[in-house]
Amino acid sequence: MLQKLFIFFINVGGAWKLLSGTVEGQTQVDNPQNEEMAFWSHPIDIHFATKGLQGWPKLHLQVWHQDSFGRNELYGYSFLHIPSTPGTHTLLSPTWRPLGTWQEQISQMFVGGGPQLKSPNLIYGGADRYRLQTTAMGQVHVELTVILRNFDRFGVEC
Repeated sequence: MLQKLFIFFINVGGAWKLLSGTVEGQTQVDNPQNEEMAFWSHPIDIHFATKGLQGWPKLHLQVWHQDSFGRNELYGYSFLHIPSTPGTHTLLSPTWRPLGTWQEQISQMFVGGGPQLKSPNLIYGGADRYRLQTTAMGQVHVELTVILRNFDRFGVEC
């Protein structure tokens, strides 16, 4: 049985100010039976103010699992842009993890662990991410509700 845990981080640019909420956290652990889907239903309530649109918020996800030996291992990374239109959005966020060398893959099977990124900045893009050898690890289904206030007052159309 693999217990799954989901950790989140909100990444924003310098023009954004956190008014309330927490920009990182973790969900409860789910213990799906027979490789079924894991459910978290974890509320994320965050309020920002901004003076500019650069650095629009991104949701960075990490999925971890605990194997039958009690080892906690990274299952996958993912990120998605928070939608820039108001309303409720259902999003799919594909997860991936670094593949590592064949020696690391064999070691991971017997000892656990596995390659992890030294810098989370690689998750958000840039040319360096595309040089990584990765493997797909499934998808996270995210439902977000976005509320925009005073954007129209300042001439920002969504």
